[in-house]
Amino acid sequence: MVISSALLSDVENIALEAGAVVRPIYEMDFSVQTKADESPVTIADQQAEAVILAGLANLDPGIPVVAEESVAAGRIPTVDTRTPRFWLVDPLDGTKEFIHRNGEFTVNIALIEAGEPVLGVVLAPALGSKNGTLYSGARGLGAFRRDAAGRRAILCRRVPQSGLAVVASRSHGDEQALDAFLAGRIVGSRVNAGSSLKLCLLAEGRADLYPRLGRTMEWDIAAGHAVLAAAGGSVTRLADGQALTYGKPGFENPHFVAQGLRD
Repeated sequence: MVISSALLSDVENIALEAGAVVRPIYEMDFSVQTKADESPVTIADQQAEAVILAGLANLDPGIPVVAEESVAAGRIPTVDTRTPRFWLVDPLDGTKEFIHRNGEFTVNIALIEAGEPVLGVVLAPALGSKNGTLYSGARGLGAFRRDAAGRRAILCRRVPQSGLAVVASRSHGDEQALDAFLAGRIVGSRVNAGSSLKLCLLAEGRADLYPRLGRTMEWDIAAGHAVLAAAGGSVTRLADGQALTYGKPGFENPHFVAQGLRD
């Protein structure tokens, strides 16, 4: 499988198909269940994942898929940071935002190569046009945003003289830890956002820094990381500044810092 514009388009279409399943559920009454890790799950998570798994199998059934709801059910393929290729899928990132109906939830599909996110698609089904707002990117191809105005290339920006635009989690924020991290930095603004949209804000040059000082799983951020990297940004481990990799035992991330262009 070659990373090409055609492959990126195929994955975009799979995400759009999943979004078409999610939107009607979002607009009706739905029940919320609790998984073993105390996180919420809805029928939208489950149905979107089924669509994505079928779509990826049609692309190449030989590539393993690590998907959030499948992992919760105990269906976990054997992968690590040296696995040549595997997919990471979060069918509905920001389930709390979905439940609160604020629109800030996303469908996420990422392709990982030897621990590195090399292709990613992030769809916000409830934002923008009737098909939502779609972010995508791949190594060597660049990053893009597609909405009612059409498709355009996006890039990270350099930090403006007014200071950093800092993004924080809407539902999982730790203000005290964030304040300590930002001490001594020139901060022009701070904004809260849900799901992997935070990484996309960096990718399209609307923000500069996203420190994540709490628990996340690999499928939460891999697609957004791929889009951000294709737009010129990076995601590094807080502890040592090294690139964040995927395929770690348990699929749990350490604290990390996502940022746009570095000065």
